[in-house]
Amino acid sequence: MVSLTAPVCDFGWKAPGFRLRGTDGREYGLEDVRGPNGTLVMFICNHCPYVKAVIERIVRDCKDLQARGVGAVAILSNDPAEYAEDSFEHMVEFARDHAFTFPYLYDETQEVARAYGAVCTPDFFGFNAALELQYRGRLDASRREPVPAARRELFEAMCAIARTGRGPREQIASIGCSIKWRA
Repeated sequence: MVSLTAPVCDFGWKAPGFRLRGTDGREYGLEDVRGPNGTLVMFICNHCPYVKAVIERIVRDCKDLQARGVGAVAILSNDPAEYAEDSFEHMVEFARDHAFTFPYLYDETQEVARAYGAVCTPDFFGFNAALELQYRGRLDASRREPVPAARRELFEAMCAIARTGRGPREQIASIGCSIKWRA
């Protein structure tokens, strides 16, 4: 397992489109998950200890953001040949067990992860209403262990983006397990 840190935010970078199968059997594109006040695109997986440490807070924050008009989507791009726990069948269980309120999509070809420049799980991309990147930071101070009462950095940033269209200038990069690329 390799830990990586996501790059800093490239303000204004436009969200690439996609069309992927969700754990509910439907196909989703960027326009389907887009919120009127912003969109959060997350690269996660089922096996990563960094994701497992914060998944309940990811679900909580997404639910709160959705109530504020911010769309959310999670994408798994890992090669399940390397980690069987990241198979589509396990994605269905993971989304159900954690009561996802947002689509969980499988990037089987890894083209979407490459288009976004995703490097780790979790990797967060917060876009404004015009689909311009405004946040590429962490969820909160948690790493492989949850930090009790941690400041909700992603949530606060996305609320500001929903209100003003702009993300915070100061952002701390997310850290997590590397994306498991196909050979």
